[in-house]
Amino acid sequence: MAVLIPNITPTRTFEDHGDRVVAVAVFNQYSDDKRMVTGSYDGMLRLWDLKTGVVLKKMEGHRSRVRALAVSPDMRWIASGDESGELIAWHADTGELDQTINKAHDGWIFSLNFSSDSCMLASGSSDTTTRLWDPSTWQVKHILKCGGAVRCVRYLSYYGESLAIATDRGIQIYQKHTSNSYYSHYDSSPPPLPTQLKRMIGGGLNYSFACAPDWTRLFLGGNEADPTIREWDTSTWEQVLNPWKGHFKDIHAIALNSRGTLLASASYDNRVRLWRLSDRRNIAVFKHSGEVNCVTFSADGKHVLSGGVDKKISEWPVSEDALPEDSSNDGLMKEQATQAQAYSDFKACSHP
Repeated sequence: MAVLIPNITPTRTFEDHGDRVVAVAVFNQYSDDKRMVTGSYDGMLRLWDLKTGVVLKKMEGHRSRVRALAVSPDMRWIASGDESGELIAWHADTGELDQTINKAHDGWIFSLNFSSDSCMLASGSSDTTTRLWDPSTWQVKHILKCGGAVRCVRYLSYYGESLAIATDRGIQIYQKHTSNSYYSHYDSSPPPLPTQLKRMIGGGLNYSFACAPDWTRLFLGGNEADPTIREWDTSTWEQVLNPWKGHFKDIHAIALNSRGTLLASASYDNRVRLWRLSDRRNIAVFKHSGEVNCVTFSADGKHVLSGGVDKKISEWPVSEDALPEDSSNDGLMKEQATQAQAYSDFKACSHP
């Protein structure tokens, strides 16, 4: 296989943060809203116009380094968390602060994710808990004790019935049991760890994961002890083939495009790698000048956006031949129709 030559020249860069960029999110592809929000160790968020590259709003309010952010699918809220355990809710249309929860957690907030109906926010922390918040009141509804520092939280289904949590001890899958409780597919109370949970750890802890749009595959990114991407079949929780190799330091973030055909991974080896899921091939490498902390795809899937220790967000091109030649237009149209309907449902969710 030919050695990939890293691309070191991004299409453009977004520069305004005063410290490491650790979080990036774009707004929903089924709206006309072409914006991006970023979070940094400088304790601030910035709201960007993706067309012009202009900072629309410098969002001040945190008293500590920002570690995580999320945009609600209905684009009503931006949520952000920091190292003091503070959670802030912002109005997504203006970037103005709405609500501050000073001690949302007793440790660093590593990850945030809204349910796909925008009616719940999950927050994961080093205090070993995941907390589920109602955005209509910003009151905590559930506290899940996870047995280890929570590195990443992700709702897995369109309507938020399942929640995956990556901890220092492995991956836990929670499913809504009743309106008032959640239960785990695996016993999350150590010791001992279940056999399947041990196998999902790989060679080390998982900093990030992503799930295919149809929820058939889960992709995990490991730390320096196991800097690979591991693919799991969610129907059996069996690992699919061999790990994806290429990175040689911690994989801090992974993201899938909206079609579920491409995966981007960001690593402390200063590189973002672009992978094609159909043949599991690494098809592009984008190189930063320093460690990379976060990555996502643009709403139209034509670019990769990544940020890290260089204090900026770099935009990289996704080549037109990146998709498999036999991609089904019918499949794409079906996926787009499903997501468009889901977006319509997001907007219909009742909020006061």
